[in-house]
Amino acid sequence: MTPVEREDSIKLLQDYIDESRRIVFFGGAGVSTESGIPDFRSVDGLYSQKYDDPPETILSHEYLEEKPEKFFRFYREKLLYPDARPNPAHKKLALLEQAGKVISVVTQNIDGLHQMAGSRKVCELHGSVLRNYCIRCGRRYALSEVPEYTDFPHCACGGMIRPDVVLYGEPLDDDVVESAVNDIYSADMLVVAGTSLRVYPAAGLIRYFHGARLVIINKTETEVDRRCSLVIRDAVGEVFNKISVSV
Repeated sequence: MTPVEREDSIKLLQDYIDESRRIVFFGGAGVSTESGIPDFRSVDGLYSQKYDDPPETILSHEYLEEKPEKFFRFYREKLLYPDARPNPAHKKLALLEQAGKVISVVTQNIDGLHQMAGSRKVCELHGSVLRNYCIRCGRRYALSEVPEYTDFPHCACGGMIRPDVVLYGEPLDDDVVESAVNDIYSADMLVVAGTSLRVYPAAGLIRYFHGARLVIINKTETEVDRRCSLVIRDAVGEVFNKISVSV
């Protein structure tokens, strides 16, 4: 993309935002890479690295039950970024919500950065590392409250404390999905950003969008590019950093 083309795309996105009243933002791992959290499927992503077992296997319900020590070692080293902070995309979306433009953020990420930036309506399709619970007694733990461990975290009752995230082999939360579907269905603009749209069932939710403007912001092609009003091949944070918000 040439600089002129990029500027034209940003201007068109700004026009779309200014003219829309019910915007839903649907984001994936690429939204948080500029906060220092690696994505999954890029050349340098988590799934491109070599491990004793494939990441898709390690991050499964079955693996957690059968090999909890290995699961938590991988989880602690590769999925926890407690020092990560919101980037311009997270911050600008929170401002757009305050301005009455964005009605919902639907995210596949588990880092909690949207809420940290100030967004209030966030549908976390895959849960959050900031929430944890005991699988025996159900006691809830914030990430900062999870006890230190060498094998896996133990609750006072002796049960395992696990992150409140959706692992492979586990269903999405029905209430979260219903909320996301309702918001997408009622939106007049849907911005899909930082996602390859390869992870189902989450990626399938965009089929509920019937509004006028579908926008893709992603560095690589997606399967819905041809249906879009606008496609921007750029980093999500860099794009939103150029968007102005009138509160």
